Amino acid sequence: MDRKARRRLLASFLFTASLLVGAVSAWSSKDSSRMYTLCRLKPVDHSGSHVPSLVDPRTRYQERVILPDKGFPGLHRNWDPPIDSGEESYISSGRFKGRKTLITGGDSGVGRAVAIAHAREGADVTISYLPEEQPDADKVKALVEAEGVRFFAMSGNLRNETFCTCLVHQAHEAMGGLDILVSNAGYWTFEDNVFASFYLVRAPAPLLPPGFSIIFTPRARRGGLTAALVSMAQALVLQLGPQGIRVNAVAPGPTATNFLTSHGLTTENADTIVSQLPLGRIAQPAEIAPAYVMLVEGSGSQSIASAYGINGGSLSF
Repeated sequence: MDRKARRRLLASFLFTASLLVGAVSAWSSKDSSRMYTLCRLKPVDHSGSHVPSLVDPRTRYQERVILPDKGFPGLHRNWDPPIDSGEESYISSGRFKGRKTLITGGDSGVGRAVAIAHAREGADVTISYLPEEQPDADKVKALVEAEGVRFFAMSGNLRNETFCTCLVHQAHEAMGGLDILVSNAGYWTFEDNVFASFYLVRAPAPLLPPGFSIIFTPRARRGGLTAALVSMAQALVLQLGPQGIRVNAVAPGPTATNFLTSHGLTTENADTIVSQLPLGRIAQPAEIAPAYVMLVEGSGSQSIASAYGINGGSLSF
C-alpha cells in the first residue's frame, strides 16, 4: 500500500470515529434523564416471595450483654441473657463427615461454638477444659453426642507442656486420628496462648497427614500475644506447608465470652466498648464459629498463614 492509500484509509477511519463520538454525545445529552431513570436502583419488595430477607448485623442480637460477676474461668451458664453458641442457630450441611477435631477451651465461648459447628458438620470432637468448667464440658458433651458423632474430653492446664502432649496423643488414640486442631483456649499470658499453641502443634507433628488444618485464636486486644501467634502461624507454614498442612488464625473482636470477665470487665465497661463499635453491639460466639468451618473445608484450601479478623469493626479491642 502506497503513502496516498494509507492516508486515505487513516482519514476514513478518523471520519468514522468522529461520527460515532458525535452520535454518542448527542444521545447522551438528549437522553441523560432517561439514562438516570434506567440506571437508578429501586427498592425491591420480597414480601410474599421465597427470597430470604437480608439480616441487619446491627439488630441480629438486640439484647444488651450483661456480664456475669464471676471472673476467670467462669461458666457459660452464668450468662443472663444466655450466650448464643449456635445451640439453636447453627445450620449445617455435613461437610466434615468422618473428620476428627481437637478444640482447646471447647467448653464455653468461641470454643463451644466451634465444637457445636464441627459436630453438626459431622466431625468427631475432642475438647480440653479446666476442672472448674466441668458443668460446661458436660453440656457440650450432650450437644455433640446429640449430633451422632463421638466425643472425648480431657481436663487440665494448657500451661503444662506434658498435659498438651498427652491431650493430643490421647485425642488421636480415642478418635482414631486427628484432622483439625483449634488452639482456642487462652488468658492474658504467653504461657496460656503462645507456649500452649506451640506445645499443641509440636506434639502431633509426626502424625499430621496432608490436609491437616491448624487454627490459632489470637484476641485483638492482646497486642504482643496476637503478634506472636500470627508470626508463629506464618513461620510454621514454611515447615508444614510443603507437607500439605495449613496454619491460619481467627482473631475475634469483643465477643460475649468469659474472656471479657477474666480481666475484671463489668457490664458498664462492655457498654463503653459497644458505644465505640460501628455495629453498636458485641459479637456472639455463633457469629465467630463459621470462620473455623470455612478455613477447614475444601473451599479454604488456599488459605494459609492468614489472620482473619472478625472484630465488628473494632481494631483496638
